[in-house]
Amino acid sequence: MHQLEERSSSQSQRSAKIGYIGGGSRGWAHTLINDLLQCDDLVGTVSLYDVEYEAAEQNAELANGLVDRPEATGDWSFEACRDIDEALDGADFVICSIQDPIEETFVHDIDVPQEYGIYQPVADTVGPGGVLRSMRAIPQYREIAATVRERCPDAWVINYTNPMTVCTRALYEEYPDINAIGLCHEVFAIQRMLADVAETYVDEADDVAGEEINVNVKGINHFTWIDDVHWNGHDVFQYLEQELEERKPIPSFEPGDFEDESYWTNHHEVAFDLYDRFGVLGAAGDRHLAEFVPWYLDIDDPEEIQRWGFRLTPSSARTTDTEGPAKMEQYLSGDEAFEFTESGEEVVDIMRALVGLEPIKTHVNYPNRGQTPDLPTGAVVETNAMITGSGVAPITAGELPREVRSMVLRAIHNQETLIEAGFAGDLDLAFQAFLNDALVTIGREEARDLFVELVDLEREYLQAYDLADADVLER
Repeated sequence: MHQLEERSSSQSQRSAKIGYIGGGSRGWAHTLINDLLQCDDLVGTVSLYDVEYEAAEQNAELANGLVDRPEATGDWSFEACRDIDEALDGADFVICSIQDPIEETFVHDIDVPQEYGIYQPVADTVGPGGVLRSMRAIPQYREIAATVRERCPDAWVINYTNPMTVCTRALYEEYPDINAIGLCHEVFAIQRMLADVAETYVDEADDVAGEEINVNVKGINHFTWIDDVHWNGHDVFQYLEQELEERKPIPSFEPGDFEDESYWTNHHEVAFDLYDRFGVLGAAGDRHLAEFVPWYLDIDDPEEIQRWGFRLTPSSARTTDTEGPAKMEQYLSGDEAFEFTESGEEVVDIMRALVGLEPIKTHVNYPNRGQTPDLPTGAVVETNAMITGSGVAPITAGELPREVRSMVLRAIHNQETLIEAGFAGDLDLAFQAFLNDALVTIGREEARDLFVELVDLEREYLQAYDLADADVLER
């Protein structure tokens, strides 16, 4: 976190209502509960809304059962709501963290493109999976924005859902006066890696924390870039060339090296290879960065990608997570105690800043209002921003190198096309974005077959589109 001043015990408490869409989550909801109950100067209520009401109800039961624990210094109450209008009515903050049923959507997004030779490490931002996920998300985020406009027009909406850029952009397209930002973790991991670089090359650097590393962030979510790095007055960016030489040859691994490793393992080899090629450092995990360019994923077998120090995430890894429900059952039965932790997340600090308690500088996804002058105005970009009681003030990040800008622009234009298609219900226009995606390197007719197969499999979640009259669906 990048707090600008220490907390003062003399600061007065502020109260807020939080409406949480996706409040049945076993991940983000538990993180929010953890962080709110350890915050003593922002108090209030959390209304948990989820299409699976029982899951939201369990989270409310869990949270309300924790408020008397000694570690819980925060004064919060939690309630489950069956209706989104009720959850957002009068809210000061709206948190979005939603996911369609994985077996009916995400599994197809990952598995079907592989049958056409297209491999995606994540499949939630770009590539065939990212396009279909965007198509599903846009109508959902239109509804969220419309509800905010009706029930809490001045609320700050904080989005965690991917595809981050498209979801956040849809909020603004539906309700231009909305206050919304998107938050992502990827830059934090890069800061931790850069802290190691500082410790290696700066004499007085010892035990450097990631949040001590100041970076200039620019680009779009999961395809962000860094061209300036400082720690304690030292220019750390100048040492990236030495670090690159130490890491060479890149790629440095062999297929099969990570067969027994976590699906989330990451060695930053794509990030450094991009630095080697373009002079700016890729500022996201390699699994995400690789999806925006065609050459890393030009493979014939999933093991080949392990040369770059990471693995493809199979659909089975998305569907076999039983840890969350099992832990919830143990928490509620008393067989296991909920452990309060230092989560490292910034959402509570951001809310504290927005109610005027304490400013924070961090990176956010926010409409481009000149902070990236060489990218389209209004497109959602990821840069640093100052957040205070007056709102969000993006910090000018400067321009990208020309060749990097061309890759970023391709993704932005596709995202804008998807927004237009989603608001018009135009499936043929959505196919144009699909066909133009950097990972869709197959022939046009094959691409059409792949798109049609995905649409057919996920038809239930694409009812906002004109499926009856779409030319692309005519065989």
